[in-house]
Amino acid sequence: MTDQLQATASGVSARPRAVASPLGPVALTTLLFGAFLPMLSFFIINVALPAIGSDLHATSGELQLVVGSYGIANATLLVVGGRLGDGFGRKRLFLIGLTGFTLLSLICAIAPTIGVLLAARVVQGAAAAAMTPQVLASITSLLTGEHRARAMAMFGVAGGAAAALGQILGGVLVEADVFGLGWRAVFLVNVPVGVLALAAAIRLLPETKAEKAHRVDLVGAALLALALVLLLLPLTEGRPLGWPLWTWLSLAAVIPAVALLGVHQHRSEQSGRAPLIPPTVLRLRAMRLGLLLASAFFTTFGGFMFVFALATQGEAHMSPLEGGLSLLPMAVGFLITSVYGPRLQQRYGAGLILRGWIIQAVGYAVLAVITLMAWPDVTPWTLAVPMLIAGFGSGLVMVPLIGVVVGQVPPAQAGLGSGILLTSQQTTLAFGAAIVGTAYLALAGTSWGQGGALAAVALSITVISLLMTPVTHRLGSRPSGTGV
Repeated sequence: MTDQLQATASGVSARPRAVASPLGPVALTTLLFGAFLPMLSFFIINVALPAIGSDLHATSGELQLVVGSYGIANATLLVVGGRLGDGFGRKRLFLIGLTGFTLLSLICAIAPTIGVLLAARVVQGAAAAAMTPQVLASITSLLTGEHRARAMAMFGVAGGAAAALGQILGGVLVEADVFGLGWRAVFLVNVPVGVLALAAAIRLLPETKAEKAHRVDLVGAALLALALVLLLLPLTEGRPLGWPLWTWLSLAAVIPAVALLGVHQHRSEQSGRAPLIPPTVLRLRAMRLGLLLASAFFTTFGGFMFVFALATQGEAHMSPLEGGLSLLPMAVGFLITSVYGPRLQQRYGAGLILRGWIIQAVGYAVLAVITLMAWPDVTPWTLAVPMLIAGFGSGLVMVPLIGVVVGQVPPAQAGLGSGILLTSQQTTLAFGAAIVGTAYLALAGTSWGQGGALAAVALSITVISLLMTPVTHRLGSRPSGTGV
């Protein structure tokens, strides 16, 4: 079995003797819920915010924190969660995180005040940080060759589909007002899924961990948390509060906080300790390029998802459900990549990412043209083609990128690579929503209107996508069965 797996990983055909995956279809699906549920929870809440504000008498700043507090807690603890999984067992941390996430979803659903909801969202984000890194870490440590490539592709699709489907499902649940629950249904939907996934995980998931357990770098974790809070809190709260002085002081403090973190990580590694984010890992060329590409992708993706909801439910006068359905073709594009992505990845390697950037650029360019020509008389049907193209291109970028980043660390430190990637993802999603959202709102308040502002955002993503193609080219185009 080991010889066969090694042969598959090196590209040698193993067809004469089929290699069974250590993760069966049900076990892998269960594991992927650790990626799907946290991302779903990040995006599903958007369409429910007006109802939450009305029911719990929340201010606009508090509503921003319903989203932001979850994202900040999640981003600051992802690397810690990955490290703990490497040391104490990835299945154990997955079960702890999934249990906490499910319970906190229930608490969010029954929250009587905005204060209780915000506190529950913080802890829910922490629980997701314990769970999500174990997904990629388990895939990396248990699978090789075609099995790993396909599982990595499914991980990427799970996250992308959750982002697109989150707003669709949120619109359905809020408009349907199931059993009179209103906005509370967007949290309750996690509970039965979480319980089923927990029962399956206990029975089906194998335990893995690093051969040598490293102590968690608590000082590094605290410095990372400080840097991310200094960055994400003002970006989340600045716009609704009118950018008071403290937001600018907080952003300015990010630079010394990051410098202090870098010094601490360098000294820890030089002294033989296990730093939270080893500088030697970040010095890997493919890791640096992969993180740059991931940051560009998730910044633009997070920003677009935020402004698209505002535009379609604004001047376009779509209902939350119609606005969500406009994203369905994008989700379909992600699903197409789940079927054909691994096969194409084996053939084209990093060249697949380059093709994805170009296809994504075409999709957003067509979206900009349709928006300028037809606004505000757009419907889910008129936007379907560009959204499908953009979704397909986005999937071709995101799926191989996961293999690029996580594949740069040894399997024993798979949780570390997962944590670094996911921290970058969560941070840049929030960063994109803040930066792109601010630019969009500034343009929408002028003669451009919401349609012109949405077209400007789409064209900006087109330009950024094309600018990323030479960066992607530097990765090379070597085909690989385990990731790029």
